Amino acid sequence: FFAGDPRPIPELLREQVKDDPEASRQIRQLEEQARNGVAGTTEIRVSSHRGASPAGAQAKDQGYDWRFVAAYPLPGHRGCVYWVMDDITPRRQMEQIMREEQERFVDLLENAPVGFYSCDAEGRFLFANYTLCEWLGLAQNELELGRVRLHDVVQTALPETAAPFDPFGDGERAQGEVILKGASGEGFRASIRQDVVRGEDGVVLRTRSVVRDLSREEAMAAALAASEQRFEQLFAKAPAGIALVDPGGVIQECNDAFSRLIGKPADQLHQVSIFDLLFDEDVATLRSILAPEGGGGGGSGPIEARLAGQEGPVCSLYVNRTRTSEGSLDGFVIHFIDSTEQKNLERQFAQSQKMQAVGQLAGGIAHDFNNLLTAMIGFSDLLLLRHRPGDQSFADIMQIKQNANRAANLVRQLLAFSRQQTLQPRLLNITDILAELSHLLRRLIGENIELKMSHGRDLGVIKADQGQLEQVIINLAVNARDAMQGGGELVIRTAGVQVTEARKSKDEAMPPGSYVLVEVTDSGCGIPRENLDRIFDPFFSTKEVGAGTGLGLSTVYGIVKQTGGYVFVESQTGQGTVFSIFLPQAAEEEVAESAAETEAQAHRDLTGAGTLMLVEDEDAVRAFSARALRNKGYNVLEANSGETALAMLTEEGEPIDLLVTDVVMPNLDGPSLVKEVRAERPDLKVIFISGYAEDSFRKRLDEDAGIHFLPKPFSLKQLAGKVKEVLGE
Repeated sequence: FFAGDPRPIPELLREQVKDDPEASRQIRQLEEQARNGVAGTTEIRVSSHRGASPAGAQAKDQGYDWRFVAAYPLPGHRGCVYWVMDDITPRRQMEQIMREEQERFVDLLENAPVGFYSCDAEGRFLFANYTLCEWLGLAQNELELGRVRLHDVVQTALPETAAPFDPFGDGERAQGEVILKGASGEGFRASIRQDVVRGEDGVVLRTRSVVRDLSREEAMAAALAASEQRFEQLFAKAPAGIALVDPGGVIQECNDAFSRLIGKPADQLHQVSIFDLLFDEDVATLRSILAPEGGGGGGSGPIEARLAGQEGPVCSLYVNRTRTSEGSLDGFVIHFIDSTEQKNLERQFAQSQKMQAVGQLAGGIAHDFNNLLTAMIGFSDLLLLRHRPGDQSFADIMQIKQNANRAANLVRQLLAFSRQQTLQPRLLNITDILAELSHLLRRLIGENIELKMSHGRDLGVIKADQGQLEQVIINLAVNARDAMQGGGELVIRTAGVQVTEARKSKDEAMPPGSYVLVEVTDSGCGIPRENLDRIFDPFFSTKEVGAGTGLGLSTVYGIVKQTGGYVFVESQTGQGTVFSIFLPQAAEEEVAESAAETEAQAHRDLTGAGTLMLVEDEDAVRAFSARALRNKGYNVLEANSGETALAMLTEEGEPIDLLVTDVVMPNLDGPSLVKEVRAERPDLKVIFISGYAEDSFRKRLDEDAGIHFLPKPFSLKQLAGKVKEVLGE
């Protein structure tokens, strides 16, 4: 052990175990006993030079050897000691392995998922493992000390058991089902299987018994079945398509939603490659994600792909990898969510944003044009006061005014097209409306389409909003233009119609009565019969993606119904389409009342008296309005901004009968000015003038009396008439 080292053995041993306090103590004690004439032995642990211990030895003993050391004093030789040392490392390691194996066996026996017990012929427990004791709610010592016997925990045998359980029958083996008293005090079903150990004389010595908790097993089986059923329901009835594919992309299983997306039964999709179901352009993207080295261990997506076919839906794909218990790639779970409708809505939203931007642009342009036209019409009226019909300049001035009025109609149509016009139903002559609209329609439909107008006689009048009615005609004309890509003929015909019998179409019927018919006919491609019932549905369109919003005809239908009218459509593929709009004629009493009111307005005295404050940032409009009102007898104070008007009203303190103000002005606008002024003068009457729609500022003001509106452009008579009307209230 010491390779011929001449030093005394105790010294050499102490050096070997100097880092181990316990071993050092044992050597010292052994040496001291020997000096006193007492023999002694011990086992110590020393550093090893042979490397790691054999497999199975505990880690704490790796790198150490074990020595048996004995010291025997020699009788008759005072001070002489006979030292014996032996290598017992293999024996200690084997003992350690046996202890570990025994511990593992005991752990397995005590904590196995089944119960073990042994009892004698009197039913006294000789052994019971921890699992069984826990089921019975008893301590092991209660069983093993004989305080509880087998018949104390067996409540009763099951009546339906074919072979009743008899633990000490004549046979060597027994098996059956019983009810055991559980820890909660309630019984649970159990299955007992046991062997009987007998002595040479046949007397029962003990049993070797195994107990299974059938109640727990059945509960676990039921829970597993319920879990599988829930998974099956979640998988099969999920609203999204789900496909389970192997690493090569071959479908192993799929749910109902996926089957509906593809349009084939699920059993026909098994063992089909997922790549065969996609558009060719989208296959490469999915292949890169399903590659063994791609996508990592988590999910990826969404990626967008189209299903194969001419009209294949657009889907968002979410891919998740599945792995085996060893961590290798097992396959993929791919969720397919049909996003076709979402894409359509996104396109419609983008189109509506474009239309909103166009509407805002149109509203801004219309505001500026209305200011210019107000000045043109107003100064023409001032000139006409000095140049009567006999004057040679009269005709020139009338031409200026008439063309300015035509321009005002175009601006109004622009506002109607962008839906930024306040609705004002009034009595209208459809012939005049179409005559004014024809110039705009010719530019909308293009040069390769011929526009024909056919006006009927004695049409009568209708009550509607002019802007909305023009919107109906414009929408139908634009639809007709799109249906005649190679050119054609658009005919708009009007007629007075007396309906004697109710006319039915789909879910509505047009009652008998007097109507004005507006018929819009094109020579285009026509509408397929299967689409005729849906053409008035919002967002339904037969045009290619991006070519329309699907709102044109739904708007036509809504406006016509709001006006109290009816719309019918007839079409043949390849021959064209006819839209027939029936608008009810206004009652004779209403027409007569309107004519009398118009006559009274024409001969009304527009002169008046009082002090007005006129606030307008457009110089030409302010100059015309001030002159016109002064000519009618009013005292007019002018201000070119809201701040100036507020300062004048504050400093002068002059009583004002009426405030006439523009709505849109830099810094302090009209509504803000009115709120400031009415804080001091709550009863002050106000007329707003603006090139924008009335609704654009009404929502900023509280609903109260004394707020009136005059849209631009206005004439001298309209301005003076409005002022006198408000002051006369």
